[in-house]
Amino acid sequence: MKSKRHVKILELIEKNNIETQEELSEHLEKEGFFVTQATVSRDIRELGLYKVVGREGRQKYAALREKKANLEEKYIRVFKEGCVSMDMAQNILVIKTVSGMAMAVAASLDAIGYSEIVGSIAGDDTIMCAVRSVEDTERVMEKLRRLLVG
Repeated sequence: MKSKRHVKILELIEKNNIETQEELSEHLEKEGFFVTQATVSRDIRELGLYKVVGREGRQKYAALREKKANLEEKYIRVFKEGCVSMDMAQNILVIKTVSGMAMAVAASLDAIGYSEIVGSIAGDDTIMCAVRSVEDTERVMEKLRRLLVG
């Protein structure tokens, strides 16, 4: 039921200028989906909907529909702009960043999704990544170096 409702919500906001949760609820009711305000709010959050300015200058709900490649380019750009240096201590990759950029760079690494990285912790200008093995750490460092020069 939830996935059908999500598909319908995306269809509705594509075809209509829906400005409020109440309007979305009304449209859903007309389509046979009886939902509470809390459910609509949760659906909006889960679908990653946001408000944009429509043609008439009024706000309406929209879905982020960027291609994965475009998003990956943004993550790579954040990494390139924020990374200052890298070093390793066994299976821990330590990345130094521009002051204040560690969280953004760590988030970009998470989004790129190297399977060798188990998790990362970011401070203000330093990220510590737990990597599966020493060999994997070397492999990840090489991948990241290629990103920096590419």
